[in-house]
Amino acid sequence: MNVLVIGATGGSGRATLDALLAAGHRVTAFSRGAAALQGLSPQLRCLPGDATNPGDLDRAVAGQDAVIVTLGITESAVAVRLRGPRSTPLDVRSAGTRHTVDAMRRHGVRRLVVQSTYGVGATRGRLPFIYRLMFRVLLAPQIADTERQEATVRGSGLDWVLAQPVNLTDGADDTPAFVSADGATRRMQVARRQVGRFLAEAVATPAWVHRSVALSGA
Repeated sequence: MNVLVIGATGGSGRATLDALLAAGHRVTAFSRGAAALQGLSPQLRCLPGDATNPGDLDRAVAGQDAVIVTLGITESAVAVRLRGPRSTPLDVRSAGTRHTVDAMRRHGVRRLVVQSTYGVGATRGRLPFIYRLMFRVLLAPQIADTERQEATVRGSGLDWVLAQPVNLTDGADDTPAFVSADGATRRMQVARRQVGRFLAEAVATPAWVHRSVALSGA
């Protein structure tokens, strides 16, 4: 398959890229810093661009079979809450996903896999108290944007999958993540490598279409 990864140089994006390449897909890595991935694989096309620019995304989506969105803000949550992000728009998730959906409709691309966040939408009521407090006090603007992102995905009319990982780590765990369609979790941590593997598999797994799934460490 030809698969586009939007946000390819972030932690989850890079893990997804690696999993897709290992599975034999032809991958387009899209992000502002995508040029840094040049030469990683002959199956990889690097496409620098801005996810909040509709024209950049339209060019990236053309010719794809599936799209994976792993957008987010990598700066400190405290700093973002106090002064706003320095390099990434606060609405990068919702704006980038909205432009992606528009481009997919124009180009007839159906399969969309989006990394969201556990505790948003369908899993809001299952979030432990300490995390609900953190969402309210520290992450409120980012969570609100993620809620808008999920609403865009659900209303897209595409063959979508929403993945909601719990706290992300850089662990080297090669076991599959625990995947739950009813919001259940085993641990409140999951390695980005585990998330990347699920996102890569989801582009070709019909059973997950139109489902929101929680991802946690097994």
